[in-house]
This record gives sequence, C-alpha cells and structure tokens, in this order.
Amino acid sequence: MSLESVRADLASRAPDLEVIVTDASTATVQLAAEVHGCAPGQIAKTLCIRVNGDVVLLVARGDARLDNKKAKAAFGGRPRMLGAEEVEQLTSHKIGGVCPFGLPEDLPIYCDVSLQIYDEVIPAAGSTHASVRLPLARLLELTGGRWSDACQLPEDV
Repeated sequence: MSLESVRADLASRAPDLEVIVTDASTATVQLAAEVHGCAPGQIAKTLCIRVNGDVVLLVARGDARLDNKKAKAAFGGRPRMLGAEEVEQLTSHKIGGVCPFGLPEDLPIYCDVSLQIYDEVIPAAGSTHASVRLPLARLLELTGGRWSDACQLPEDV
C-alpha cells in the first residue's frame, strides 16, 4: 500500500514526476546508486528521528551520517532514530522505502544542507524497489522548504 500512497500523493501534487519501479532492489543507498547509475550521495535517504518527543523526517544525502551534535543544535534536542516498526507505523513505509511522500499524516520534514551540492536527487518512493528522480528545488518545494544542518559528510568522518 505504501507505493500506492506515494503514487497517489505525487499524482495530486506533482503529476509530472514519475515513480520509477525496478526489478532490482533500491533498499540501500549503495544498491540505489547502482540501479540509478549515480553517486551514493545523490540518493536522498529519509531518516525518521524523535527529538524532545516530536517526530521529524530528515532527508539527507545518501552517504552522510546523522551527527548528534549538529542535529541537537538544528532541532533543539538530542535526536533518536526510530525503530523499524515505529517508522512504518508513522510513515506507512518500510525501511528501505521510507520517503517524504504519501505519508498518512503530516510530519515536519527537513532537507539537510548536505544535499545542496546536487541539482537532482533520488529519494525512495515507498517501496524497496521504487524511487523518484527530481530536482533538489522540487524536493524542497514538496517537503515544505525547510533546511537543516544535521549531518556529517563522509569526508568529515
């Protein structure tokens, strides 16, 4: 049902965007990068975190890691990653297909500044075999236009 909720959401808000469904899994950043022939960083992974009791979705470049210190400064509290069951309950998407589209209810969505080096990004689309390719500006528009600086880049590790 999750893939269908993403398709319905994008059909109503962004009918020009195509959901790409592949035979090969795109469940991990590396697999998705191979399927789409792009750098791992161009894969826009969606993290589901809890800060001070509130759930937030953070869309970040695929090869970045959540940085506790930066996330605490960005969101005003220590971030905690949610478990797979809670993520699916809140987003309707299983791990590997989590994205900021087709959500059962509104959640605050932020895009990490780590994505800003890319003109085009590829987030999941509600399934471990589905993605959507779109300009970064369009992702920002569809997710509410909020930037954060909460991740560490691989070269900073």
